[in-house]
Amino acid sequence: MTTDAGETPLTIDELAARAGVTVRTVRFYGSKGLLPPPVIGPRRVGHYGPDHVARLALIEELQQQGMTLSAIERYLKQLPHDLTPHDLAIHRAVVASWAPDVVETVSLEELERRAGRPLTAGDVDRLAAMNVVTEAEGDTFRVDSGLLRLGVQLLDVPLSQEAILAARRVLIEHSRAAAHELSQLFRGEVAERDAQDVRSLSAHMHPLVVQALLTTFQRSLREELGEWVTGSGAD
Repeated sequence: MTTDAGETPLTIDELAARAGVTVRTVRFYGSKGLLPPPVIGPRRVGHYGPDHVARLALIEELQQQGMTLSAIERYLKQLPHDLTPHDLAIHRAVVASWAPDVVETVSLEELERRAGRPLTAGDVDRLAAMNVVTEAEGDTFRVDSGLLRLGVQLLDVPLSQEAILAARRVLIEHSRAAAHELSQLFRGEVAERDAQDVRSLSAHMHPLVVQALLTTFQRSLREELGEWVTGSGAD
């Protein structure tokens, strides 16, 4: 049995491991209606797919931002019912953009628990190259919690480490340039206003700018990849 995305379905244990949570947590979210029910397969075994993985990641991100379960339930109910796992990942990215930079020191066991999977020495080296983790004293690691989930996902991307690092440099360079130009633009708009107005504008513009950047980049990348795939198929 495979999912609509062509991926092998997950059992509840595999879903929990993938998300870095407990089976009890998955069942609790399901009982609250925060997760859609699994597809029941042979022998009454529940099967979960990419939508469950993405939705669970979003729920965990919302919780890390301090939202209560009732607030998370309201948030999820406002989302369109036909969102794809990719769309849910975009929502999670917007939420995560508000997260403060958190660097913690953890053991390898805790790092694997948060990653939701065993990590080989090569995996750890790759995460270190992406500045997600760094070795600390006594067989511990300093981990950037905001980047860990993304870093773990990149472990399975069929790209060389050099390509991933080059992509990271491109994103950092252009995002910093965009942030600088937008900052200069907004400064011009509030130059003659008082400090309260400046703080108010900043609070309102931050989520809007993040959403606009993500949406614009998503559409641009889809167009670029579409042209690339079309061009390759024509050869």
